[in-house]
Amino acid sequence: MTEAPAATEAPAADPMAELVAAAQAEGTLTTIALPHDWCNYGEAIETFKAKYGIEVNELNPDAGSGDEIEAIKANKDNTGPQAPDVIDVGFAFGESSKAEGLIQPYKVSTWDSIPAEAKDADGYWYGDYYGVLSFLVNTDVQPDVPQDWADLLDPKYNGQVALSGDPRTSNQAIQTVYAAALANGGSLDDAQAGLDFFAQMNTAGNLVPLIANNGLVATGETAVRITWDYNALAAVDSFEGNPKAEVVVPATGRFAGVYVQAISAYAPHPNAAKLWMEFLYSDEGQIIWMKGYCHPIREGDMRERGVIPADLLAKLPDVTGAVFPSLAQLNAAKDLIVANWDSAVGADVQAAP
Repeated sequence: MTEAPAATEAPAADPMAELVAAAQAEGTLTTIALPHDWCNYGEAIETFKAKYGIEVNELNPDAGSGDEIEAIKANKDNTGPQAPDVIDVGFAFGESSKAEGLIQPYKVSTWDSIPAEAKDADGYWYGDYYGVLSFLVNTDVQPDVPQDWADLLDPKYNGQVALSGDPRTSNQAIQTVYAAALANGGSLDDAQAGLDFFAQMNTAGNLVPLIANNGLVATGETAVRITWDYNALAAVDSFEGNPKAEVVVPATGRFAGVYVQAISAYAPHPNAAKLWMEFLYSDEGQIIWMKGYCHPIREGDMRERGVIPADLLAKLPDVTGAVFPSLAQLNAAKDLIVANWDSAVGADVQAAP
């Protein structure tokens, strides 16, 4: 009696291959608010296009997080080119977008290496990269570079220190005040010390009531700009030595600002959107952000595995000890700072004329 040949199992389908095929069938990905010089998004977009043969339709690169949310709302019933598939927004917008039903869940294959405090447990939003607040200093104008927040009160910085936004409206500026609190006796649950610190700086005449940008740093009008380290490091590159400039991550009060990714609940190209997320959260995608001086959310995992090129590691500043506030802590600090900036500090921070 002869035995029947053993049944051979069909090879398991490759889920990535299926996703790639489905995304290529859609043919297009629509992004919004991704300037090419922000975190090296230019290289990310071009690499994605070349790798998968998918067109990328880029809406309003200079838009803000609020604009991205409005674009989803305005195009709920529109599958045309004005409807974004994916968004990259400030941390607080992840939870509010989920609550409003504007985003859909998706867990990338590298999900487990994204820190729990930087993602929605159900996969609706997930941290992508973060910056740490730093000092960008024009050393031609001010050769004595501050090393910590307290140094900014020194008379030598009279008329030289500026925020990168108005603390009554700008998240970056609000979080700068919050970070200063951490270095001056406050805590993640108490931002009042940040208002007190900036009141001292304003009284001393060190705070310039202008919204700083790289142009104002280059001219020396604001010799010290407080901004995310990735913006500051990119600025030094853009100056090409004229002026000379340095970036310092302060010794204390190291504050991480996280951005998050999500897929629109109304995405016209949902598979292309999922493939984009797989690409961004792969080692390859995370390294592209690193080249733009952003700290990718999986940096800790990648450092442990030794997969980050040595030249990139040498370029990124040490941000050991940076803290990640919760959404509740961020909201409480924001409410306190916005409501009390005028009475506590009294500096009317405005854009340069």
